[in-house]
Amino acid sequence: MLKGLALTLTILLALLQYRLWLGQGGVMELREVRQRVASLEAANQPLRDRNARLAAEVLDLKTGLDAIEERARSDIGMVRTDEQFFWVPDVAVEVEPVVNPLPATRLEASR
Repeated sequence: MLKGLALTLTILLALLQYRLWLGQGGVMELREVRQRVASLEAANQPLRDRNARLAAEVLDLKTGLDAIEERARSDIGMVRTDEQFFWVPDVAVEVEPVVNPLPATRLEASR
């Protein structure tokens, strides 16, 4: 009787250990899920940074005229009436849009 109970408990323990380590929802699957989450978090981080920069730019465009002027100058080449524009032929300059979150943070700090 005692040997049968010990054998039954040992088999039950072995089955539970199998499910824990190798079965569905076990430790192996948990490790795979954690690896997938880590890789997705790493892939999302640049997108979160980009979203934060865009949110700061949107806030700056909504509240400040400096950002609008900067955007007009860099994107469509606007010049104010009190400025002089000098064009140098055969000089190619690549202009990238500048994202400057400083005016937005300065505005938030003054609130």
